[in-house]
Amino acid sequence: MGFSEKIVGKTASAGFQIGVRRTLPVSPERAWAFLTSAEGLKLWIGSVKNLEIEAGETFQSAEGISGELRIVKPRQQLRLKWTKPGWEKPSTLQIRLISSGPEKTTVSFHQENLDHAATREQMKLHWEDVLNVMLQKNEAR
Repeated sequence: MGFSEKIVGKTASAGFQIGVRRTLPVSPERAWAFLTSAEGLKLWIGSVKNLEIEAGETFQSAEGISGELRIVKPRQQLRLKWTKPGWEKPSTLQIRLISSGPEKTTVSFHQENLDHAATREQMKLHWEDVLNVMLQKNEAR
C-alpha cells in the first residue's frame, strides 16, 4: 500500500491554489471602489480600457492578462477566469471583501486551477504585492 506525499497548495479537484488576505482600515464600499477603478484594475488585471464590472464581460489587458468576469456582487465578491500570457489554461480568481466593522474590510484573493507549485508561489507573491499597494494607498489618504 503506497502513500502519496501531500504537496502544499495542491488539491485533487482544483490543481494548485493560493489564498492571500489582509484586513485594511477601509469600508467595503471604498475597497470595492478602489479595486474597480482604473488604478485598482491596473494592479490585478493590468491596463484595460472601459471594462464594465458585470458578469459576462471579457477583458484583455495591455500586459496580456485576459479573462472573463463570471460573478459580480458589488462590495462583496468578484469571481473570474484569469489567464497570464503563456498559460495553457485559465485559472479561477476570486476576490472577496469581508467587512468586520465600518472601517475594517478583509480583502481576500483566492486563485485556483494553477498548473504548478512555481506558478502558485509566483501568484502568492503577486497577490501579496497587490495587498501591500492597497494598504499603502489607503494609509496615504
